[in-house]
Amino acid sequence: MLDQPLIKVILLVGIVGVTVLLTRSTAGARHQAIRRLLLVGFVLLAAMAILFPPLLTQVARAVGVGRGADLLLYGLTITFLGYVAASYRRMRQLEQQNTVLARQLALNHAVHDARHGHDGGSPDASQ
Repeated sequence: MLDQPLIKVILLVGIVGVTVLLTRSTAGARHQAIRRLLLVGFVLLAAMAILFPPLLTQVARAVGVGRGADLLLYGLTITFLGYVAASYRRMRQLEQQNTVLARQLALNHAVHDARHGHDGGSPDASQ
């Protein structure tokens, strides 16, 4: 770790940052604001990398990476990791919501059937 300490620290901090953001609650205006600020920052950095490629190489060398393309790859790796983890978390939340809704719907149907004297069979069974 002594040959490129700054980039390794930056990458580890990035991974820890993604982990912290994903383990916190996603509800609230503060979380939305952080996500929007990160998106704006990402867009600005991408534009700077496109408009001024030598600047990316200078930043890469300053943090201990040989080329700007390598630094870009490292950054995209952290970003992709965050995206995959956030997508997984969101999918789990949706699955939990679907489970709760399905249970509530089943209970509502059972109560409705009990009140109206249905036997709980399929709607086509009475024909």
